[in-house]
Amino acid sequence: MILYSINGATPKVTEKISYPDGTMKIDIKETDVKSAILIWKFECEAEFMQLAYLTGNIRERYPFADIQLYLPYLPNARMDRVHSETEVFTLKYFCRLINSLNFTKVMVLDVHSSVGAALLEHCVNLSPEVFLSKTRSIINFDSQNDYIFFPDEGSCKRYTKYFTDCKNIGFGLKKRDWATGKILGFDVYGDTPTGKKMLIVDDICSYGGTVYHSAKKLKQLNCDEINVFFTHCENSIEKGELLKCGLIDRIFTTDSLCTLPDNHILHKFDCMKGVV
Repeated sequence: MILYSINGATPKVTEKISYPDGTMKIDIKETDVKSAILIWKFECEAEFMQLAYLTGNIRERYPFADIQLYLPYLPNARMDRVHSETEVFTLKYFCRLINSLNFTKVMVLDVHSSVGAALLEHCVNLSPEVFLSKTRSIINFDSQNDYIFFPDEGSCKRYTKYFTDCKNIGFGLKKRDWATGKILGFDVYGDTPTGKKMLIVDDICSYGGTVYHSAKKLKQLNCDEINVFFTHCENSIEKGELLKCGLIDRIFTTDSLCTLPDNHILHKFDCMKGVV
């Protein structure tokens, strides 16, 4: 979905229809544009064409306008390296396309890889701290008695700086069959989780397998309730075990990717609040 904010006004959904041949008719009715923030809440890569058309039109009509992009989730972020010449380095080429539009600033929320941030020109990597704070407030997280858990070393390195006030911290290590990708087991390191309220933190969720195995192990170690925060959550989470396993009390995420309705387990934050 492409939205836009003109001269600081409330973001609007782009007026767009499709002709019979599949091409787009797009209207932006605002006049006297001094600044514009285009917002791409990613659903599919084909939306890039709409973004390119909008950017080109605004730049031609208002050549001195400051045009910025807010791209909460960076597509292809996981493809931040290639292992053979047959693999296409999609992140690199996607960033080249974004760079070709010459935005004065490209804001990304909690970008998955430093490679993506480096490949994007004028990139501002926005912290997820405001959403982490909201999550802690909702679950009444007690920094002295409750427990922060990171499901792997990557999330531990990424998010520890946001929890320096917390007394109980742990992280997990997966045992994986590299031939099949199947998770065979899970080890927990750090403070004992017995009797503790848990908050598991990670950046991206697809099917939730790693957090599911984390929750299984933590329950075996007699933890209390388990809450989860993901900055970005794909709709594919409903195809995994996480929402239906009965191990998780609440899952918090932003609506950068997820369009599933909120329910007694899933709660979404507006990824534009505090940004545009």
